[in-house]
Amino acid sequence: MAKDEALTRILLVEDEEDIRAVAEVALEVVGGFTLKACASGREALTAIADFAPQLVILDVMMPGMDGPETLRAIRGLPDFESTPVVFMTAKVQSEEVASYLAHGAVGVIPKPFDPMALADRVNDIWRSC
Repeated sequence: MAKDEALTRILLVEDEEDIRAVAEVALEVVGGFTLKACASGREALTAIADFAPQLVILDVMMPGMDGPETLRAIRGLPDFESTPVVFMTAKVQSEEVASYLAHGAVGVIPKPFDPMALADRVNDIWRSC
């Protein structure tokens, strides 16, 4: 990824339908991104190769395969070893955030998020990668 490359394609992985719907509007309509939304880590692993996202936004707490497990699986896929991943979670105590960053995330977006500011926050993280 080049820092001067514009972010256009985001893979969103969020199991809560309401949160996923709000994030989709915030990122597609407000942010102008091309978005692929998945309801689980397994669904994301199935979709990632065809969609080829520049950035992945992962919920931390999901049934079956949580965010850190999904990130480890993504890192094991050819072509996605270094794709930037951002965790989006309500669990944002300093030690939790440190753990997400230690897992290889490039940023953490706290929930609840401001839908009107989400795209700007994602762009800020993208520029800092």
